[in-house]
Amino acid sequence: MNQPLTLSKPFRIMAEFIRLETSAGIILFMMAIIGLILDNSALHLIYQQWIYKTVFLPLGPWHLKFSTTLFVNDVLMTIFFLLVGLEVKREICIGELNSTRKVMLPAIAAFGGMLFPAMIYIALNHTDSFAMKGWAIPTATDIAFSLGIIALLGKRVPVALKMYLMALAIFDDLGAILIIAFFYQTHFSWLAFSAVGVCLLVLILLNRFDVRNLWAYSLVGVVLWSFFLQSGIHPTLAGVLLALTIPIQSRSAPSESPLRRFETLLHPWVAYLILPMFSFANAGVSFTGLVWNDFFGNLPLGILLGLFLGKQLGIFIATWVAIHFKIAPMPKEASWQSLYGIAMICGVGFTMSLFIGNLAFESGGIQSAALVRFGVLAGSFLSGLLGYLLLRTNPRQKH
Repeated sequence: MNQPLTLSKPFRIMAEFIRLETSAGIILFMMAIIGLILDNSALHLIYQQWIYKTVFLPLGPWHLKFSTTLFVNDVLMTIFFLLVGLEVKREICIGELNSTRKVMLPAIAAFGGMLFPAMIYIALNHTDSFAMKGWAIPTATDIAFSLGIIALLGKRVPVALKMYLMALAIFDDLGAILIIAFFYQTHFSWLAFSAVGVCLLVLILLNRFDVRNLWAYSLVGVVLWSFFLQSGIHPTLAGVLLALTIPIQSRSAPSESPLRRFETLLHPWVAYLILPMFSFANAGVSFTGLVWNDFFGNLPLGILLGLFLGKQLGIFIATWVAIHFKIAPMPKEASWQSLYGIAMICGVGFTMSLFIGNLAFESGGIQSAALVRFGVLAGSFLSGLLGYLLLRTNPRQKH
């Protein structure tokens, strides 16, 4: 009697992640389309009123005031970054990135995939100091959208390629986090930054003393977020730092993983509420007052070409160099055509590109926002569509 095939724990976790992310990608796409339609319909004013509606967030003795968009981008997206941080820590400690050999190919590919789009954007916009704020917009990859596209291809894409894409996107997210930390600050307060250090020390002590209660970490995380907000560094980074202090395994109860428990708790909320809300609130592009030539200006063109050409060229060239010079092996059952298709799909920047665009041009007015969103949506659409078609016609290779 044949025994049913069972996956090892890391592969099981990976499979769960991919299933959730692929369905989330489809919902993200639908919410983006709805936002785009509403912002160019008779319901435009209602949509805009919702985006700019004031939200009051009580935080102890403080009462923070946000527009809906800022609440989504600064508060809810912190939870998204928390989940990203948990996934990164898990993959590095026990997952697909837990050895140098596994890390090299996606890390090198991600570096190329961030360098080339930035170079294309800078080449088109280097004479415009205002537009240069957006150099990092086309460097990002949206893992939910990209895995959603891969899911449509079913068994045409082998598991090893899906893992390669996911690892590449994780390194891409790490790069985006560092870019936000170093290049997209507003004012800076050393006093608040010192308080950030104290909060981090408390979180590290909680870890050292094997505290398993997630509420203890979360409460300190809320205080950490508030001090990040006051420091001038974008508060979403609090989510990443909080994630890195969550124990991956309890020393007193080795079978328990606080990190995995936290990740399991957050994943559905992020996939089915937070990211769709972000998509709906940020994907709307009103074309009112814009003429056709505006969409071919250097700013939107730099984003579009950065995502569509820069991503695929940067990732594929870096991948070819790594494999050709035997720095890293080619993924199992992969072909050069399939690797190029994966590189092209990584041009779907969407969530992270829109997020960086909001930071870069938050004071740039409605017209700049519309051009940024047009560039992101157009570049992401072309990358996703052509990458899908390329992978669909690719015969699977067995090594």
